[in-house]
Parts: sequence; C-alpha cells; structure tokens
Amino acid sequence: MAVRETDLLCHELLLRLAGRLPDRHLWRYRDWLAGGAADVLARSLPATLVRERVALSDADHRRLAEALLPLGADPSVVHAVLPGADPDRYTFRAESHVDDKGDPAVLVLGATLRGRQGVRETRSSWRHLPGTRPKRIILVTGSADPVELTSELQRILRALGDTEPCVEVLPPEVEPTAYHRAALAESALVCLGADELVGHRG
Repeated sequence: MAVRETDLLCHELLLRLAGRLPDRHLWRYRDWLAGGAADVLARSLPATLVRERVALSDADHRRLAEALLPLGADPSVVHAVLPGADPDRYTFRAESHVDDKGDPAVLVLGATLRGRQGVRETRSSWRHLPGTRPKRIILVTGSADPVELTSELQRILRALGDTEPCVEVLPPEVEPTAYHRAALAESALVCLGADELVGHRG
C-alpha cells in the first residue's frame, strides 16, 4: 500500500507541474512512474526543475519534498528549487485551428475509453501560447488508476505521432489546478466512461 500511495503522490505532483514543466520532460516522468521507476524520477525531477527554473509555491514545494525525499531525492537539490507563484501563461480553446472532425486521436481515444469502468469523461482542449503551435491536452476525470491510464494514453498518442503527449488524468480526490480548470472550461467532449454513464441512468 505504501508503494501505491507513493505513486499517487508522485502523480499528483506531476499534475501540479503541468503547464510549468516542459512537455518533453513531463510525459517522460509520467512514463517512468508507470514503469516502476519512481526512484529515478525522484533523483532526476528536482534537478530538472532547477535547470528549467521552474518555480514552486510553498504548498507545491512541500508536495515535492513529501513525494520525492522518501524515494531518494537529494535534499539539497529539492531545497534549491526556486520559490514562486503559479504562472498564468496559456489560453485554451475547445477546437483546434483546423477541423477536428475525423481526428485520429479523438477517434482512437473515444474507442479506447468509451464506457470504461473507473472513467467519468474524457475531454480534449487546445493550449495556446503566442509564438508556438497549439498543443492538444487530453483531460480524463474520475480514473480509478491514474498512473497506468496516463501511461496507456501517452503510448496511444505517441503511436499517432504526438512525440510529447499531454495527458492529464484527474482523480476525483485531487483538486484541479488553475491550469486544468482553464483547460476543462474550454474543452470538447471526446467520450463518456462507464462511471458517467451510470450517473446519467440514475
């Protein structure tokens, strides 16, 4: 149970870093976590935060220490992570700059997650930042196994050509960040899972 709780702490920490840690790092850390390499994540993530100059609030710094120090993170590197507030850099849109109908990612994710137990709903949003290409964000709510599901969906998106997939699996007990709330507010439904379908029937 301790191992499972540690994985969930790390998953929540990585959710908190979405939109702040570059996508090329974030997806890989999530993949390592699902692959049983949480100790590697613990040693590497703090150094990446320092190198990328990612600032953390006091609460997120506590999460970082609670999740990673028991896994072998270097305390001196953890304490070297910059303090700061959450940035508000992005805008989101429900649709991309092109017609999303027939989008292979939407079709495959819909077929994969429609009616799945432990999933409420899956949504898609497009993240915008001036000077960069729009980036698809997949948001899944109510997952019973967020670590494994994140990894599964990342593999699907990478197979479809997204080399740095952004998959945000939000467990019901975790409060969405401002980044996730903004993405959810401007998102399109991909499919409903079994949990949501049961709710509608009732």
